[in-house]
Amino acid sequence: MPMLHFHPGGRFLQVSTVGCNFDCPGCISTVIVREMNPDSRALQELTPGQIVEKAIHDECLGIAFLMNDPLAAFDTFLAVAELAKENGLYVGCSSNGYFSVESVNKLLPVLDFINIGIKGLSDERYRACAGFKGVAPVLRNINMLHQGGVHIELACIHRKDNAAELLDLCAVIKDISPKIPLQVMRFIPLEGADPGQEPLIRETEALSRKMRALLPHVYVFNSPGTKELDTVCPSCGETVLSRDFYGPMGARLKTPAWGQEERISCPECRHPLDVRGEVNISDFREKDFQGGYPFTRALEIVESILIAIGVESKAEVIQVWEYLLCNGKMHDLHHDIQQVEKYVQMIRFFGSLVHREGSANILAAYLEEKTESVRAVCLERGTRPRVYYAMGKPQFCIKGERFENNLVEICNGISVNREITVSGRPGMSIPLKTLEDLNPEIIFISAFISNSPVDFYQECVEKGLDIDAVQNKRIYTSPIPSSDFGCPKWILGLMNIANEMHQGERPFDIFKEATGFYARFYGVPFNMQDVNRSFGKPDAAWTWEAEEQRPSSVPV
Repeated sequence: MPMLHFHPGGRFLQVSTVGCNFDCPGCISTVIVREMNPDSRALQELTPGQIVEKAIHDECLGIAFLMNDPLAAFDTFLAVAELAKENGLYVGCSSNGYFSVESVNKLLPVLDFINIGIKGLSDERYRACAGFKGVAPVLRNINMLHQGGVHIELACIHRKDNAAELLDLCAVIKDISPKIPLQVMRFIPLEGADPGQEPLIRETEALSRKMRALLPHVYVFNSPGTKELDTVCPSCGETVLSRDFYGPMGARLKTPAWGQEERISCPECRHPLDVRGEVNISDFREKDFQGGYPFTRALEIVESILIAIGVESKAEVIQVWEYLLCNGKMHDLHHDIQQVEKYVQMIRFFGSLVHREGSANILAAYLEEKTESVRAVCLERGTRPRVYYAMGKPQFCIKGERFENNLVEICNGISVNREITVSGRPGMSIPLKTLEDLNPEIIFISAFISNSPVDFYQECVEKGLDIDAVQNKRIYTSPIPSSDFGCPKWILGLMNIANEMHQGERPFDIFKEATGFYARFYGVPFNMQDVNRSFGKPDAAWTWEAEEQRPSSVPV
């Protein structure tokens, strides 16, 4: 949960339900708010008492309601919140802030912190999400919550078309309180969202610096390796709290706890930093797909496989979700999607769960055949280049065990990522010296949260990074978004890696291969302008067929 100024690094129990009062294009939580049935066996039904008891048992500071809006289960949220407060726990939530006055008055006695996602300053932006009264109720509620003593952090999305609007938003927030942090979420087009609206990392960072001239605490998310996640003293410019990218919408503290003051201030000039509560540095790591964003991406990966074997009903997808969740198989899923052989086995297994063994075997056999073809072509080249896989920026190194590094090795490359110990999700920032010692000949940038190779190269030059890949300008990313991890179209990313790693004749026509893949497994034409960064759906134009009656459940 993006909450940077309230007990930074503190341990909170995350809870959620399903559904939402909004219907936003490109929703990052679609699998929870729109596609998961409220009566699904995959959901745990807990009483308020059980939730509070678990938070206390796990030594949490409080309870955070996130992933979907508390308005979807408002009475339940209030019941949990009231009991939590009675037991000395903090209570917070992520929300679109589209409450009535009556609802805000009910929240004020029990709410300690809230992250409100601002859709924009225009009524049109809200109506696009089904907020038919426009932006006014949200701005009113921010005022009410601030006056009521609730700690507020705001999040907004930067698209290519709304930079001026976000600068205006800073002025509006400053009038309410300049102490409110504003989190800029670089737009990552998912679901039906327009891929043409995705800004480059440098564009969002440049905008954030302009915004910080108007509002002291502005942060940048969805940008691996950015320094715009750090808390900087607005008076002297000292970096006080340093953070690293921890998956989209996530940030992890890197600096040690230098104080446990209730009012945290800059150690250089003593200027207050508007941080409430203590700083907590912990070695705690969520398991595999735990946490909000990784959990939804896991469900999307499963969905992507099922769509590719011909599943047309969300009910069938939910069957497989339920099987995995009810049988504690998320750990297996996390492990299996990192290896090509296991991934192919998983396709066949999912096919058996939904009685689509034939189409599952066709997809699996296709991936096996194409993978062996790539392996054979690359072995013929004879060379074994040293390859570094980054995400976003040069210093953000993905973990050595991840799927992308396996693709590099299939192409007869040496994955230098395996030579260093990297934690975090999906990796972490490393020192420039470490990258120089690795001295890769080739760099690939993740095709999910990506970056322009031109921008990437320019940053390497600005940092004085003296490695072979920079000297020879061998920095690449797949031309097809999200095609090197997660969904079955990773086979297209594998072919692109083979093309770029072994200079000379390019053995694979990526766009011809993509056209054939989309026609065969998605039943739709390949249109590069429609392909976004979704793991689950083939492109922005793809929709579910009319819902059929829910099939019988698979055994658990």
